[in-house]
Amino acid sequence: MTLSVVDWVIIFIFFAVSLLIGVVVSRRAGNSSADFFLSGRQMPWWLLGVSMVATTFSTDTPNLVTDIVRQNGVSGNWVWWAFLLTGTLTTFVYAKLWRRSEVLTDIEFYEMRYSGRSAAFLRGFRTIYLGVFFNIVIMASVTLAAIKIGGVMLNLTPFQTVTIAAVITVFYSMLGGLTGVLITDFFQFSVAMFGSVMAAKIALSQPGVGGLTGLFSHPEVQGKLSMLPDFSDTKAAMAVFIIPLAVQWWSVWYPGSEPGGGGYMVQRMLAAKDEKNAVAATLFFNIAHYALRPWPWIIVALCSIVVYPDLASIKTAFPNISDSIIKNDIAYPAMLTKLPSGLMGLVLASLIAAYMSTISTHLNWGSSYIVNDYYKRFLKPGASEKELVLVGRISTAVLMAAACCLAPLLQNAGKAFYIMMQIGAGTGLLFILRWFWWRISAASEIAAMAASLIVAIYLEVLHPYLGMPEIDTTFKLIIGVAITTVCWVVVTLLTKPADEAKLISFYLKTQPGGPGWKNIRQKIKESGLEHPADESWEVPAGILCMLISTVGIYSGLFATGYWIYAKHTHAIILTAVCAVSIAALINLWSRLRIKRQR
Repeated sequence: MTLSVVDWVIIFIFFAVSLLIGVVVSRRAGNSSADFFLSGRQMPWWLLGVSMVATTFSTDTPNLVTDIVRQNGVSGNWVWWAFLLTGTLTTFVYAKLWRRSEVLTDIEFYEMRYSGRSAAFLRGFRTIYLGVFFNIVIMASVTLAAIKIGGVMLNLTPFQTVTIAAVITVFYSMLGGLTGVLITDFFQFSVAMFGSVMAAKIALSQPGVGGLTGLFSHPEVQGKLSMLPDFSDTKAAMAVFIIPLAVQWWSVWYPGSEPGGGGYMVQRMLAAKDEKNAVAATLFFNIAHYALRPWPWIIVALCSIVVYPDLASIKTAFPNISDSIIKNDIAYPAMLTKLPSGLMGLVLASLIAAYMSTISTHLNWGSSYIVNDYYKRFLKPGASEKELVLVGRISTAVLMAAACCLAPLLQNAGKAFYIMMQIGAGTGLLFILRWFWWRISAASEIAAMAASLIVAIYLEVLHPYLGMPEIDTTFKLIIGVAITTVCWVVVTLLTKPADEAKLISFYLKTQPGGPGWKNIRQKIKESGLEHPADESWEVPAGILCMLISTVGIYSGLFATGYWIYAKHTHAIILTAVCAVSIAALINLWSRLRIKRQR
């Protein structure tokens, strides 16, 4: 396909604005590592919240949703909708704890919470494991989506796509640090959301689709519309609904949905002005991520079933695309080729925006690990702030180059999603409890990390290689959760906890409260150290807010769907439930001890 002059002008303006933001904020970002990676801890909730949403709106996200809908229908999205429980728990229990900790990265937490060589090893290893290797895999997965879009829409080779996509993103990420990322995220998210809505509108106008009425009456689509799985099909219900809601949300570590928070989500909590802004930002993210933006992607995915009913039809339409990447997820960019001139440039800019917002965040986040938790901690503790910023900028470029090299070796978004969940299976409960149970140690975390990785390697690599009977994806997840959880719990009970002085210091700093710290609180009182006057435990009120907000957000998500489906009775009931939940949440908010900036 050929872009018009108008299309190219729109794309050029988008690139120019993104670069300009990086240049404008570059001087402030270069003052110190705290400015470069946390924006001086002075960011408001709305900018941080939009950045969280923009980061998780990646180029591969609509591809993943399309992959899911084409194979399992709308209800298949429960594999990621279930993570809302993780998100609301993080919002009302952990966001303020992270902001209270005042660490520079969530990896620094390890030596704040644990003691000895094992804590130092854990910090160093997780820096390389998450900040480098795992981060590169995530960015490669995102870049794979860019390769598919570039191949389908612009007939670009993988090399051409990654070169063009990487240069601009790296440039403004290196210049502006987190502040540049946050401001460009706000701009890029606005463009990306408008583009996704317009893509849905054009998809509905395609011949054979016939608008919403024609789409929902199409025989190939009717069986895909339900927002709940068919419970008569036990296997499917277990895979997409029961296991995600009963097990997955609390037991699985997944980037952006870490139980208790982690990674770039915590980076934004730490950059907030105060605890109140950290909590509000995380709540806004969950509302926007789950209730506001999924439906344009779902509509395009459903339309793609009519236009491209199978992979063969996609291959026929795009004969120059390699067979290795012709999967269901490529149906999304295939649908975008139907866009008219002018709008094509805008939607392409929106996809570039989605790509750039995600990649820039991962670059800054991964670089923060390399600088703060490896270079400064182990290689050169006395490094100046200017030197740390320079190392951060260099590591940003290196991470991008590595991701671009790996991207062409991957195949589809859905496979990458399940592999990453399998690697994190069983570690989630530890991340939830480590704030509230003094007995958990660095050895616990090492055991969980090792066990989950070994089980994932066996199930995803060795088991098929040995010619063993195929194991269902859902059962693989349960196996990983069970083995990993047993391993880290046993190690916790058999090894020594962190030093008493470290535990006391951590408790006084973060004030997690609860029965899991009873022994440490007693030690604090016996030693005569100052301790918080209010010993009330905030978690019960936080969990109640979590449950109410979950009901409200799910109600908003499904109410939107039923309004689109023209099922007005269901829509009105769920809208009312959403409104009541909002009112109840506002009333309960005051019960949480959330500190404001003074």
